[in-house]
Amino acid sequence: MNLLRSVLHMLWLVITLMPWGTAVILLSVVIRGAPLYWFAVVWLRMVIWGARWILGIRVNVIGMENLPDGNTSAAVLLAKHQSALETFLLPTLMPHPLAYVFKRELLHVPFFGWAMARLDMVHIDRSQRAAAFTRVVDQGRRLLSQGVWVIMFPEGTRTQRGVSGNYKSGGTRLAVATGAPVIPIAVTSGKVWPRKAFIKRPGTVDVSIGRPIPTVGRDPDDLLREVEGWIEAEMRRLDPEAYVAPSAPAADEQVPAAGA
Repeated sequence: MNLLRSVLHMLWLVITLMPWGTAVILLSVVIRGAPLYWFAVVWLRMVIWGARWILGIRVNVIGMENLPDGNTSAAVLLAKHQSALETFLLPTLMPHPLAYVFKRELLHVPFFGWAMARLDMVHIDRSQRAAAFTRVVDQGRRLLSQGVWVIMFPEGTRTQRGVSGNYKSGGTRLAVATGAPVIPIAVTSGKVWPRKAFIKRPGTVDVSIGRPIPTVGRDPDDLLREVEGWIEAEMRRLDPEAYVAPSAPAADEQVPAAGA
């Protein structure tokens, strides 16, 4: 049943993406900025609708009150990354347009990448790290000043459920450079949409949005440790089964002490 659900959802993505991606590309000739972004988000809402009614995946969100108020408020969102689900989901939850920081190779993905190229995102060449970070700061500063929130996955890639990846400081460096607060986000998508897995499972994904962390005068590495600490602690609270420590061997299975 889960295989059939997953096939149907993939067909739903493909069938809806082709016309919607084409529409984004065509509309970008006459409209740009926030209107084009919100038009693109309609397709993401269709993806999440399909995840609910085809895959049986529901979403529970806590902490929306922690998001900054105001049309021009700035924020750098740093989120846990376990699957593609949060990439689709988070723009549908946020009251501001989001600008993802992503590798430019994604621009070559048919329809999806082509449409993203027409949106105001930050695509980088990861082989040129210094130039890439300069681009992130320059574009990030401009976007944040316009009320667009920048979102990054500090682990850099999707991680398996119950695993903490290698957190990187690009997001906290951007936040410190611009003075924008950091919003940490924990997402338990791995419970239903495992990393790089085609077959998805019914269930509930919890999204927990943390309180804004001030960044003015902070050290980026110290800030990163605080962000990582909050996200990983929250992941263990939301999905404790994934972080169960191996049980200790029974007394009769333990290795006798030397000389016993």
